[in-house]
Formats: sequence, C-alpha cells, structure tokens
Amino acid sequence: MVETLALIRWETAWPYVLATFFLAYLLGSIPFGLIFARLAGAGDIRKIGSGNIGATNVLRTGNRGAAAATLFCDGLKGYIAVVAGFNLGGQSFGVFAGLGAFIGHLYPIWLGFKGGKGVATFIGVVLALAWPVGLLICASWLGIAQAFRYSSLAALVATALTPLYFLFLGTTLFALLTLIMVLLIYVKHRENIVRLLQGQEPRIGRSR
Repeated sequence: MVETLALIRWETAWPYVLATFFLAYLLGSIPFGLIFARLAGAGDIRKIGSGNIGATNVLRTGNRGAAAATLFCDGLKGYIAVVAGFNLGGQSFGVFAGLGAFIGHLYPIWLGFKGGKGVATFIGVVLALAWPVGLLICASWLGIAQAFRYSSLAALVATALTPLYFLFLGTTLFALLTLIMVLLIYVKHRENIVRLLQGQEPRIGRSR
C-alpha cells in the first residue's frame, strides 16, 4: 500500500500536497484546550498543572465539561483533516493531511510551537483512516489505564500498538504514518517516561 506514494506525479502534485499539509497544520494548531479553559473561567491553561494544552491538563482545572470538549475537538481536527484529504486527492493526500494536523497540534504556530502531546489528535486521525483500529486503540487505552492507573502509560502502549495493527491489516502506508506519529508522541512524553521509570508519575485520580 505504501507504493501509492510512488504513483503520485510529484513534479505536478507537490504544490497541492504541500497546500494540503499546510492547511491541515493550521487546523491542527487550533489550541482548543486553551480556548475551552478560558471559556470555563480557568484562565491560561499553560500556567496550570503540567502547562500542557491537552484534555488531561484541562481536567486538572476541575471542569470536566471543558476537558471533554477539548478531547473531542482535538480528536475532531485530526479526523476532519484526513477525511478532507481523502476527498481531495485520495489516500496519499489523507495521510499528509493527517500528519499535518497532528504536527500542528504538537507544534502550533500560535503558541510558539509549544502544543499538546497529540494522543487525542492521533486517535482522531486513526479513526478516519480505519475506525475499527481507532476503537481498538481506545479499548487498549481504557484497559491499560484501568489496570495500572497511569494515563501516560496507557497512551504510550496503546499508540505504539497502532502501526502493528495496520501492518496486520496490510495497510503499510497507514502503518508508516502512525509510526512517525508514535515516535513524536514518545518525544512529547519523554518527561512522563522518566517519571514512570522512577515511579514518580501521578496515577489517575491523584494530583501532580
């Protein structure tokens, strides 16, 4: 399936691919966590808890509605980007759009390239690529989180399994995309990984 990239006539298609990636990046860079936290009266989410703009940190404000809205919209922007890319130019465009939205969430231009950790947007992208795999990721996250009570551990394990799921299905292009995204997720979670190894990572339901 990865061979579909070779079928693109890059000498004529590259401006459209670049435009797709850039527009998806702008969509992904919308900081919903910052927006919903402020609307909820919590102020600047970057000054609360971990300083992250994702749903987990928004939840630390005590406003579950704002956290749920952040989770949904962060996932939705990844989903919309992929679907729009599919409709514009097929699977290859959908892949570039999904990657653009994901990188936009991690490194938003509006916030000095300091964004979220990407798990919700990752799930939104995967749901658009293949919704059964997306549901499997969610189930994996819930199972690991329930067993070990670490949100970060659940995210790291569930996302790392995704390229393997796509390889099993024979969709190598999607496996390659999600592998790149997983590597970036691990980079963004490097502090969580250190705390997990040291036994200092806060469990679900406990404050930092």
